Amino acid sequence: MDIRLLVLRTGNTKQLADFYSLLGLSFDYHKHGNAPLHYSTTIGQTVLEIYPLTKTQIEPDKNLRLGFGIDNFEETIEKLKNLKVAFSLEPTETEFGFMTIISDPDERKIELYKNKTKE
Repeated sequence: MDIRLLVLRTGNTKQLADFYSLLGLSFDYHKHGNAPLHYSTTIGQTVLEIYPLTKTQIEPDKNLRLGFGIDNFEETIEKLKNLKVAFSLEPTETEFGFMTIISDPDERKIELYKNKTKE
């Protein structure tokens, strides 16, 4: 089994796409079918899309938690700290690897893992 699609809904699609771009993702802005304009990127085989809230949504789901392994960990952490991104766990070694936990603009918790360097 593979995860093929993740959709994040937000009140500010550009702000959220800009935030996730800080982690190294590159988004396209497009529309297909009857869908609203939205941002899309691919991570391996998984498509991550950022859509506006539905007509019945008042606010985004803050309970969804994502985790990303990143290659340029120290540089990314420094950039996030300079931008005053909220950290709920400072970078530390855990049983799952070296990681930190931040919050995106919609207050979702995002786990960032330091990818092991390839030799």
